[in-house]
Amino acid sequence: MSWHLKERLQKIVAAEQGTLAFAPGSRQPMALVYPNTYHVGMSNLGLHIIYEQINSRGDTACERLFLPDKKTLEEYIRTNTPLLSLENQTPLYEFPLIAFAVSFEMDYFNLLSILRTGKVPVLAADREDGDPLVIIGGPCATFNPEPLADFVDACIIGEGEEVIQDFLNSYYDSQRRGLSREELLLSLAQIEGIYVPRFYQPVYGVDGIIERYERHVNVPEQVNRRYVKDLGRYPGQTVIITSDTEFKDMYLIEVARGCGRHCRFCMAGYCFRNPRVRSLAQIAEGVEKAKLLRAKVGLMGAAISDYPEIDKLCQLILSQGVTMSVASLRADSLTPALVESLAASGHKTITLAPEAGSERMRKVINKQISDEHLYQAIAAAAIAGIPHVRLYIMVGLPGETTQDVEAIVKMAHNVKKHMESLGSRGLLTLSINPFIPKPFTPFQWLSMAPIGEVSGKLKYIQSALKPLKGVETLIEQPKEAYIQSVLARGDRRLGQVLYTAVTGGGMKGWKQALKTHEVDEDFYLYRNRSVDEVLPWNNLSMGFDSGYLLAEYRQSQAEKNTPPCAAGCKRCGVCQ
Repeated sequence: MSWHLKERLQKIVAAEQGTLAFAPGSRQPMALVYPNTYHVGMSNLGLHIIYEQINSRGDTACERLFLPDKKTLEEYIRTNTPLLSLENQTPLYEFPLIAFAVSFEMDYFNLLSILRTGKVPVLAADREDGDPLVIIGGPCATFNPEPLADFVDACIIGEGEEVIQDFLNSYYDSQRRGLSREELLLSLAQIEGIYVPRFYQPVYGVDGIIERYERHVNVPEQVNRRYVKDLGRYPGQTVIITSDTEFKDMYLIEVARGCGRHCRFCMAGYCFRNPRVRSLAQIAEGVEKAKLLRAKVGLMGAAISDYPEIDKLCQLILSQGVTMSVASLRADSLTPALVESLAASGHKTITLAPEAGSERMRKVINKQISDEHLYQAIAAAAIAGIPHVRLYIMVGLPGETTQDVEAIVKMAHNVKKHMESLGSRGLLTLSINPFIPKPFTPFQWLSMAPIGEVSGKLKYIQSALKPLKGVETLIEQPKEAYIQSVLARGDRRLGQVLYTAVTGGGMKGWKQALKTHEVDEDFYLYRNRSVDEVLPWNNLSMGFDSGYLLAEYRQSQAEKNTPPCAAGCKRCGVCQ
């Protein structure tokens, strides 16, 4: 055991405000793990929300763990110290409950590394009655937990505020009744929103496609996503203040959850539907806390500019002498008051997401933003004193042509010319990423564009814009995006690949691990799925009517827009 590691963790906790630490033995311990660094994990508002919900009970003490940085991890290994929690420096394997919040596919490698470093049996099949119960929640658990099924005992499907309470109630009841591990898991599987993979076993055909799932007789045919109907019951705000995050010295406040814009590529828009907003009064309470902490207010939500009372909210924040920042904006709902408030808060860059260069391509993906919307938003920002513009773009979208890629270059030229016509000498940044088809979206059946094709498009855009002064391109390298794509729509056969990759050095061992297990990466990347195929995530339900996603795909092929969610709308099935 390394005292140096313990001391380092104690220093981190000492620098925090709002940490909830309980004396060992005073409550039942539970580990909440973010499979990335402290800096990244503490920037995740969902982690704060679940941390508070668990600790709000009188019976459970939640302690956090994160992926150590490279140097710290080397010390854990050198001193044979199991991964330790922040609050009480408790070894991970000593926690009877371990919950991972999984937001990104590339963190799957980290999750396995954390279990190994924490001296917890990595494979769920190897855990016995005295071993920890490992659960996962978060976006990745919600849309497709199958690549992690070999390593986890249970998955929370959907939003966690309410289901975590049901989970813990059932867990403690099972402990009191002396149930075995198998009986406990069967009990948990009865809770809406909890998926226990071991009770759903895939049967594969000779072509490698899943034929069916063999299901335990006493579990539901599909697990329904849980979501919070009344956000007002759960304050979505920063719980622990620390300067070591992506949002330094910022107090995060969730203003809305879910999105009703129906962008066809966006998993979050489908898995966290329907859109819900918090009351201005509840948000105002958070603003008051931020003022007391002398922190900037960070407004969180799928599209902050869509908040119905955004102008009043901006006025409220600035009237308190507090500055603000936002998570996301839409060019078609930007208001002068919002832009002026951001400028008054010191913002120098406005970030917009047209996602595609041509308006035809935006119809395909249902991104209902026109070039005129972009120009108006940029003009409003320039007038308010925000000089720089960042645009988010994807390449490799369904049906994308050479003309659509050329339209990205043309859009950059036109936007830069528009900025200069406004007297702005600001920088135009294009952040460009490969498109990845995700589960529970209308594009879930489609193949990825070939990696060579996407690389060529990225190089073309970069080369074409290089001579343009005041324009920069930030390109995500395709290699990682294609691993992410395999994991996003993968099945349980990827578990052995992940395990081998991690034991062989992590992500760098991915290609070799695929070869070792004779798993064909192209099967996951470049194969169009049949619309009646049993997909890995078929055991889960987001609440959609059975033909809804396919109907939306047909709409994309016809280049037709789907209007946003509206009061009384019943077309997707979630609100029925």
